[in-house]
Amino acid sequence: MNFTRWSARLPGTQRRAAARDDRSPVPAARAEYAQAQAAATLPDGAAPPAPPESAPAPAVPGPALDDLSAREILGRLPVAVALLHGPDHRVAYVNDAYEAAFGPRPSGAPATEALPELAELSVLPLLDQVLRSGTARTVKSRRTAGGSSYTVTCTPVAAWETTDDKPGKGESRSREDGKGDGRSEGGVLVYAADVTDHAEAAERLRTSERRHRETAVTLQRSLLPQELEQPDDLRIAATYQPGGTDAAVGGDWYDVITLGAGRTALVIGDVMGRGVRAAAVMGQLRTAVRAYARLDLPPHEVIQLLDVLASEIDASQIATCVYAVHDPNEGLLVYASAGHLPILVCDDDGTVHRAAEPTGPPLGTGGWIHTSGTIALPPGSTAVLYTDGLVERRSEDIDEGVASLARALSGAKGSPQVVCDRLIRSLGVTAEHDDDVAVLVVQHPARTGASAELFHNAALDLLGGIEATPRARAFATGVLTSWRFPVELRDLGVLAASELVANSLQHGTPPMRLGLRRTDRRLIIEVTDGDDHLPRRRQAEPADEAGRGIEIIASIATSWGSRRTPGGGKAVWCEFALPR
Repeated sequence: MNFTRWSARLPGTQRRAAARDDRSPVPAARAEYAQAQAAATLPDGAAPPAPPESAPAPAVPGPALDDLSAREILGRLPVAVALLHGPDHRVAYVNDAYEAAFGPRPSGAPATEALPELAELSVLPLLDQVLRSGTARTVKSRRTAGGSSYTVTCTPVAAWETTDDKPGKGESRSREDGKGDGRSEGGVLVYAADVTDHAEAAERLRTSERRHRETAVTLQRSLLPQELEQPDDLRIAATYQPGGTDAAVGGDWYDVITLGAGRTALVIGDVMGRGVRAAAVMGQLRTAVRAYARLDLPPHEVIQLLDVLASEIDASQIATCVYAVHDPNEGLLVYASAGHLPILVCDDDGTVHRAAEPTGPPLGTGGWIHTSGTIALPPGSTAVLYTDGLVERRSEDIDEGVASLARALSGAKGSPQVVCDRLIRSLGVTAEHDDDVAVLVVQHPARTGASAELFHNAALDLLGGIEATPRARAFATGVLTSWRFPVELRDLGVLAASELVANSLQHGTPPMRLGLRRTDRRLIIEVTDGDDHLPRRRQAEPADEAGRGIEIIASIATSWGSRRTPGGGKAVWCEFALPR
């Protein structure tokens, strides 16, 4: 192919043939200075003054852009350029930069044979599209077998054949096959920019971000419970799903804490941050919640302590949290919410109840007195605690997301884990979700038949006086015998009930109440009275006549504890593990 027979240009440009002035103008400042020097009358022997420093040197004239041929323009480009023509994309021209990058290429050969690098760069399929549509196409950061990366742009160009080797303006030459008619034949200009350094830098950045994310996810998962505690009266499952690869890992967490005496604490929270820092703050808050829970404080007091701690950990980190306590004797969830989304409870008939609005602002804001609220959790119901990643969407209000969750919960049946999975699917959460999601599902099963026989409650009100302890022993003996406990366990239970009642008579105030409860796994004995002074275990001296009741309880029971009751007063309890 004779390149001199081709004239290539980008679409929209115009070739100008107007005459040009080949004189190089002298700058005005220098011209004025020369005229002044010629006109001046200098004394004999006087040297002319030096030209002013500000006068620029005369510019060396260079070729104007319109004076350069297409070959010269393309040859001076520092990037690889190839010009292809015709429907089979034959090579018309490659510049020096192209040959330096890929080696010499024969003229006139089809691109499929002469330019194998275009196949490596996935450019060959674009040539037909560009030639047919007349629209430029670009592929970015494609790697060759040699390891270099290129961004390639294919641009349509127009070309004309002329009638002879030195054509006149407007003349055309028929092609040797007899089909030439003077019409233009399309071509494609391939422009390949070497972006290897940029691609390697981008890959290093992606690798760094991927490692950072993997570290955050690993830390996040290691700080979450590896195995949920399963209380006697509840069935619980939880799910945590980090955001997609383009989303930074947040600080969502959940926890289940058995408090003793059949009571269970349920926690879910969300640190408003991303990455390792958010996960680290989450871990500190979760550890603190478990420590405060062991104090058996009311929910609002736990949240109050967390609020102070969150400010001390990092004043710039804000977190939301719900702390709820379930008491099987009351069938309620007593909760405190620090700016978190409301708990949803679905009854056995599918009716969904929504807890009241948060009882306080998010953790870390300070200056707020938190309060507790309640929501019923009767047998046969299911409660859901969740983070905003489950219900928040950029295209809709978050209340609409909560309403969608309520509808999904109304129709979700099965085990807690099945309900978790169904809620995740119903809300459209996928592996590429843009936020972390944590869900905690709590079921309070309705027991009937043989299962119900494993759960019993009995209580006795005590008026005080010297007859209270014998009455308590007689009551405990009768109840434990009716529950068909082994003799050894029955005797230990009677002894524990007697010591707890005696301790309450000595250190408490009326009203007093003895409660016995059995589950499928443990026997629980609890005594309440009107005094809020909590007992503590201490080593009694040999000469002391009292102070050994709690020591005896701690020695014979599996566990024991005490707490203040909401209406004033206290409850002291102990547990015995039942033989399997």
